[in-house]
Amino acid sequence: MIRHLLSAADLDADTATLILDTAAEMATVAGREVKKLPALRGRTVVNLFYEDSTRTRISFEAAAKRLSADVINFSAKGSSVAKGESLKDTALTLQAMGADAVVVRHPASGAPHRLADWVDGSVVNAGDGTHEHPTQALLDAYTMRSRLGRLAGLSVAIVGDVLHSRVARSNVLLLSTLGAKVTLVGPPTLIPVDIPAALAPGTQVSYDLDAVLPDADVVMMLRVQRERMGDSYFPSAREYARRYGLDAPRMRRLAEHAIVMHPGPMNRGMEISPEVADSPRSTIVEQVTNGVSVRMAVLYLLLGGK
Repeated sequence: MIRHLLSAADLDADTATLILDTAAEMATVAGREVKKLPALRGRTVVNLFYEDSTRTRISFEAAAKRLSADVINFSAKGSSVAKGESLKDTALTLQAMGADAVVVRHPASGAPHRLADWVDGSVVNAGDGTHEHPTQALLDAYTMRSRLGRLAGLSVAIVGDVLHSRVARSNVLLLSTLGAKVTLVGPPTLIPVDIPAALAPGTQVSYDLDAVLPDADVVMMLRVQRERMGDSYFPSAREYARRYGLDAPRMRRLAEHAIVMHPGPMNRGMEISPEVADSPRSTIVEQVTNGVSVRMAVLYLLLGGK
């Protein structure tokens, strides 16, 4: 097993499958009366979050606690970071406290890679800038496999703001490794021309959502990240929803077995309509549930579990 999880590119097919299989075992814990395992008793996991987060931070905290680890939640707000402390000095402080694993979310792409040079424990990338979010890709793959029974050969459409999406990058890498066919869909301004070649040569690009839907097994809608946009990438929210939003009429173009995904948080009425988000085809709530099991598996395997 690898020492850190910094990128989906760190995972070969065997390692990724091991994590997914371990997550399936971890999922059985949720059905028990006592939802805890003693696997990481005596270990310390630090959640080091420089950006606001709900799902990811709580998911990692729940995962570590279900494995009986001690958890320290560190938020940049109200800490020495607000006084100007550098990432390196924060890392050295965590090292001195004996952190066995550091789960880090940071607005700067590459920050987890630097952190891995400064601490002895394992580092898990929980999202760095517009770079990657590998555990999100793992939980997405787990959800697809749970719903559709396989990953190899699936046709996955990732739709929307690919330019600013760390989720899209990690999913392209991981799904390609596991044999799925990925198509990136969105306006030309939100799909970097170099992404398919740089991440996975077999990745396709389309600017026409309606043309892609009939052949898709999975449609993953991405949030439009307005907080990362300084320029006009599309004429208006209404125009974006008209061209690239998934609504009920568009959902009817999907095959009977196809599922709809979203990493959250959602802009309801923009990239996805409420009726689609709440439909039986939607896996959005399942993704949150599966995130705990997948992150349990990651922490368990990184910290020496067999």
